[in-house]
Amino acid sequence: MATPIKPILSALRHHRLTAFLLTLQVALTCAIVINAGFMLVGRIERITIPSGLPEDQLSLISASGLDERANAEAQRKTDLTLLAAIQGVQAVTALDNGSLPLSRNSSSTGACTTQADFDRAKAAHGIKGINSCVSMPQYSGSADLIAAMGLHLLSGRDFTAAERGTDKAGEAVIVTRRMAQRLWPGQNPVGKLLYGFNGPQPVVGMIDDILAPMLSGGPDDTLVMLTSKSSPRISATYLLRTLPHDRQRILHKAAQVLDKAGPVRLIAEEQQLTYTQVRRNYFQSDVTMLGLLIASSLALLFVTALGIAGLANFWVGQRTRQIGIRRAIGATRGDILRHFQAENFMIVGAGVVLGMVLAYALNLLLMRQYELDRLPLFYLPLGAGLLWLLGQIAVLGPALRATRVPPAIATRAG
Repeated sequence: MATPIKPILSALRHHRLTAFLLTLQVALTCAIVINAGFMLVGRIERITIPSGLPEDQLSLISASGLDERANAEAQRKTDLTLLAAIQGVQAVTALDNGSLPLSRNSSSTGACTTQADFDRAKAAHGIKGINSCVSMPQYSGSADLIAAMGLHLLSGRDFTAAERGTDKAGEAVIVTRRMAQRLWPGQNPVGKLLYGFNGPQPVVGMIDDILAPMLSGGPDDTLVMLTSKSSPRISATYLLRTLPHDRQRILHKAAQVLDKAGPVRLIAEEQQLTYTQVRRNYFQSDVTMLGLLIASSLALLFVTALGIAGLANFWVGQRTRQIGIRRAIGATRGDILRHFQAENFMIVGAGVVLGMVLAYALNLLLMRQYELDRLPLFYLPLGAGLLWLLGQIAVLGPALRATRVPPAIATRAG
């Protein structure tokens, strides 16, 4: 049996202000929740972005040298030998600047595919606008850098001992897949030359994409290269690859080994990290924002649901005798239930239509003020559907109470 619309419209005309205020509340909730949901998805995608490393196998430990006169190169060799001898260590390397994906420790450079383009970039004091040039972070370390990072060569080879020497003129590089596609589309980068501040650098290998130390939120986050040269320092960060369950034990053992290996050094507990902790530290603010978005959205939806239920309860109380009259002249409980659901559907419907417009306008404002991405249009009907469903659930309790009004109430004095 179809629900008559005329009695519903007549009832709403007698409660214009309350219906308007509820419509406005639904519209504002819809606009905010849609944009919050969009930002929520963006944060989740950012937090869960793959680094390109076997994260559950990696650990880092840093040793701060206190004697600047110590031989950094000899100390590094000693440290690496002792760390590699720890049972369970599969590979170990010394990282320059402690730089890894999501580490925030970045060492960047610029390079071009031709010397002429690099000269143009230097003259312009930047490489923007020059298609054959890129600016990218670079990772470097001692031997076994690729093995310790858990990377696999897609083509080419690892650095040779000669390329790992101290002469910058002999520096070689390994690029990521994304960087190769950017500079040499459709070609194998191995054998190509990159022109940078250290002269022409041969590309000897290509690895799958890994992230930069700091993210900008675009595809350029995987424009990264490994360099063959490494500069030993008295303060060093070591990367160890082990079995996942063995990381804490090996970190503890590594701290003991480094403490006894040579001059007095500071090995702080907070500088003994699994890569899982590195990721967690990098995204801490995003996780906090994620929690705030979820909490505020749920609170807003809860308040809106309370508003819908409260108003429906108020109207049921006001219309008790009217409901009794309708029951007395033949209306069934289902008719009464459908009446309140249809009434709510119309109010919430007006709210979500206005809310979708407000959501899009709010997104345009956020795009201008905070460089937020454009809101995909499919979020609008999703948000509208959520509010419509919430409205129907919120009104269900009061509507069921209305169905229990007996026909005899119509005979009582008003």
